[in-house]
Amino acid sequence: MSYRYRDDLATADAAFEADGGTLEELFNDAAIAMFEIMVDTRSVSHGITRTIALVNEDVDGLLFDWLSELVYLKDAEGIVFSGFDVKIKKNGSYELKAVVTGENIDRKKHRLRSDVKAVTYHMFEVKKTDELWSARVVLDL
Repeated sequence: MSYRYRDDLATADAAFEADGGTLEELFNDAAIAMFEIMVDTRSVSHGITRTIALVNEDVDGLLFDWLSELVYLKDAEGIVFSGFDVKIKKNGSYELKAVVTGENIDRKKHRLRSDVKAVTYHMFEVKKTDELWSARVVLDL
């Protein structure tokens, strides 16, 4: 996992940067970084599985949609996730297919932290340099 939290980027919100040798690694690490803000993911079992399919013309739009979909599932179904199997291919557009695993939020079991309300476009960035994909994300708490 390659991510780091950036307290200097957003004082009222949460921010992180993530890196990956592939887009799949980047998207996986970004999801873990986001859920670590919400819960100690080591306390989250893999009893519930959801499949996510997304398409976007741009890789940055795909990452935004991916993280937003995970926030939506957390809010709509009361699930926190800790496992992310992400596959991405480019056929004109970027196509993501992922299987995510987690469990229903249990305040007695999970060490809950801050609730992420939304992914923001503030300072949002995805870029590729040499052999590394990187992203900067600010989340609304």
